[in-house]
Amino acid sequence: MVLLSKLMSELKDNIDLNKDLIERILDKNPNMVYQKINEISLITGSRYNINLQLHFPDPKKISEVESFGEENIGIVIDKFRRKFPISRENIKLKAIELLGNVKAQDAYMYEGKEGVKIIFANGRIEVLPGSCHFWCKIDERVKSYGDWLMSNVYLQ
Repeated sequence: MVLLSKLMSELKDNIDLNKDLIERILDKNPNMVYQKINEISLITGSRYNINLQLHFPDPKKISEVESFGEENIGIVIDKFRRKFPISRENIKLKAIELLGNVKAQDAYMYEGKEGVKIIFANGRIEVLPGSCHFWCKIDERVKSYGDWLMSNVYLQ
């Protein structure tokens, strides 16, 4: 079973292998860097049948090569899944237990779909039945929660 921490470690290793190329093309063509990073992400995730994506909500972040693979990551396991295999309450309680001072609430509850949004001081995590989106810096606590999600929600 793949855990978030393992997936991120492999992604970071793959980015580091391509770091010289990324830095060379960064000044000339930031869009090409975006394409290369997501190519690396897709290849890394494909080893586990996961669609792994890096997001750049702030376009200036494309120049922060050192942070690639450490924040704003989307993981899609099954885009057609509409319901969680466990209760939303358990997902929210585990977020509070592992992340501390967070606001865990139901979200995206329409057309028979479920979702949970975890909001904290410097970001949020959107937990959907078939995907998870980390709109934050992914520290050890967030990795721990992501590992729990992978084991108990996505790949159980």
